[in-house]
Amino acid sequence: MQQNRSDLSGSSGAAIPDVCELNRMALQGLIPMFVAEKQIFCFRVLHTNQGLVSEGLSPRYTIMTLLGLREVERTGARIPFDVNAIYEALHRDTSWIQGAGDLGLMIWLTAVFVPGRIDDLFRRCKVETALERFSDAREARTMELAWFLAGLAHAGLSCPEKLSDLRELADKTYGLLEKNRGKSGFFGHLSTSKSVAGLLRGRVGSFADQVYPIYALSKYAVAFQLEAPAKLALDCANAICEAQGELGQWWWLYESQSGRVSSKYHVYSVHQQGMAPMALIAVEEATGKSFEQPIYKGLRWITGANELGEDMRDMSQGLIWRCIYPQQKYGKYLNVLRSLVGLPNGKVSAADLKILYEDRPYELGWLLYAFGRFGVKAN
Repeated sequence: MQQNRSDLSGSSGAAIPDVCELNRMALQGLIPMFVAEKQIFCFRVLHTNQGLVSEGLSPRYTIMTLLGLREVERTGARIPFDVNAIYEALHRDTSWIQGAGDLGLMIWLTAVFVPGRIDDLFRRCKVETALERFSDAREARTMELAWFLAGLAHAGLSCPEKLSDLRELADKTYGLLEKNRGKSGFFGHLSTSKSVAGLLRGRVGSFADQVYPIYALSKYAVAFQLEAPAKLALDCANAICEAQGELGQWWWLYESQSGRVSSKYHVYSVHQQGMAPMALIAVEEATGKSFEQPIYKGLRWITGANELGEDMRDMSQGLIWRCIYPQQKYGKYLNVLRSLVGLPNGKVSAADLKILYEDRPYELGWLLYAFGRFGVKAN
């Protein structure tokens, strides 16, 4: 995919954003999210009457942000962080790793930053038993399995000599992930057979439960030169694009067996600007099929071609507000129930919707991971 479409506009009149300008904004927006004394990014920033307020700390979001920052750094652009120092802080203390998903993200990060440390990380974190030790893996949670598979794939891509050693664990993870896929091509949230939660919730997967498997399966296919996982990634990519809204919305929840959208809202900016592009670009690289049109259709949503006609970007602060969501609190649950019995989603009018004025570092991190390769627009 090439960034050469920033001057186009749709029927709504909202221009497709220049991704180099989005990269510049993201670098700006991340500055107040960084907690320098702890070398970690916060959990979120909120827009309040007193200005921006930072809350919490997140190693997981820090990893996602570092992956994006490294993509920008590779272009030679200057970034306002010492990414190697932040990586070292995460590497020194891995007590925050509480699941196979967390471990997968750390493997992925290490493969990108310091591939020579992969063996040490595997020993310290007992990677070979991760699928048995961690509850997210035992319950076969789709997003976390995808992160773990992505980590193993990146380890193999960075260190091809390790591919044979990684193969058994990667194949086992793939097998667990593949079982969560419904006949529609969509993935459910977790195994339907390993817990009560799975029995009740397993069939319905979030957008994250679609894009992270698309990404992981694409990388796994490339690393191990396999056709089957690339096809699964392509099937899921085609399914989410078929379900994409008229305004480019990437909807929230999907029923894995029927292929229906279970609940449309919330519509999250990170899906539009970061997660969908990173997944679809990965499957493009694995299969050769272009997803340029749905990627840019989704991007246009954040510039104002959305339900409220509002630009989700705060240009002065470099932030992109988190989502558009319904004021009715229980609407999503009613829609899920309707979808499970074959009924369409209830209608939502613009008067029922509002913007959530917060931003999280991973949202800007995934934007940079998807588009950082195109560089940063100068001020």
